[in-house]
Amino acid sequence: MRREDARTLPKKLWYFLWYDNSVWSWVVNIALAFLLIKFAVFPGLGFLLGTSHPIVAVVSNSMEQDGSFDAWWAEQQQWYLLRNITREQFAAFPFRNGFNKGDIMVLRGKDAEAIETGDILVFGSGRPNPIIHRVVRKWRAEGQYLFQTKGDHNGDSIAGGFVDEMAIREERVIGAAVLRVPLLGWIKIWFVELIELVKAAAGG
Repeated sequence: MRREDARTLPKKLWYFLWYDNSVWSWVVNIALAFLLIKFAVFPGLGFLLGTSHPIVAVVSNSMEQDGSFDAWWAEQQQWYLLRNITREQFAAFPFRNGFNKGDIMVLRGKDAEAIETGDILVFGSGRPNPIIHRVVRKWRAEGQYLFQTKGDHNGDSIAGGFVDEMAIREERVIGAAVLRVPLLGWIKIWFVELIELVKAAAGG
């Protein structure tokens, strides 16, 4: 390669990435953005926040509260009162109004001792996506803390199977939600659905 070509190559690359409106320029920019987020931003946030999953997308409606808080509580109160959680206590919980499918939740790693009833817990379920539900009970047994969770939208905690939330052990805990970003998670949901459609079409 001539010396003049070597000097102009960075300029050509810069123009291609920032000013070229071709399809290939868009494809390369999207790929670079994905790599930057996956291998730099995501691990950096994980290090700062002390968790392997600093950001998760909400992919189900299990934490949605239909209508106002008062209407939701009137429907759900019997379940919580039987577990000694009053309306006043619940109203002081983080994200007391729940959150929606398609939201992004920012997580922070927490010692099991620091996790409290009412916190939004993210835990491994044996499936690709972790579960994000509210802690409704915490106790200590076998030398460690155990947690029971429940989705605000659900009628009861899930017992058995991959998503057993009746006695979540410390090693399944990923982190606790500290911030909600509405709607941004739909990007991931639509992307996953698109991949599934492509797979289905290829298989058919």
